[in-house]
Amino acid sequence: MLVLSRHRDESIMIGDDIVVTIVDIRGDKVRLGIEAPSDIPVHRQEVYEAIQRENRKASQLRPGDTRDLGKANPAGM
Repeated sequence: MLVLSRHRDESIMIGDDIVVTIVDIRGDKVRLGIEAPSDIPVHRQEVYEAIQRENRKASQLRPGDTRDLGKANPAGM
């Protein structure tokens, strides 16, 4: 892991097209601004991990698991 020290309004570059800027520092929290191309997803780690879990779960569905998805549910109305 590379560890860098930066002050507010200073940035780091990741490759040629990702810029991470220190936007604000308050107590033990740091706000980051991230500029990246639209084809590169940027997520907080906990959101990324939730997406990965849901993707794994969806990839393990069996054909019969989706059988009733398109049917109306009169009991739920």
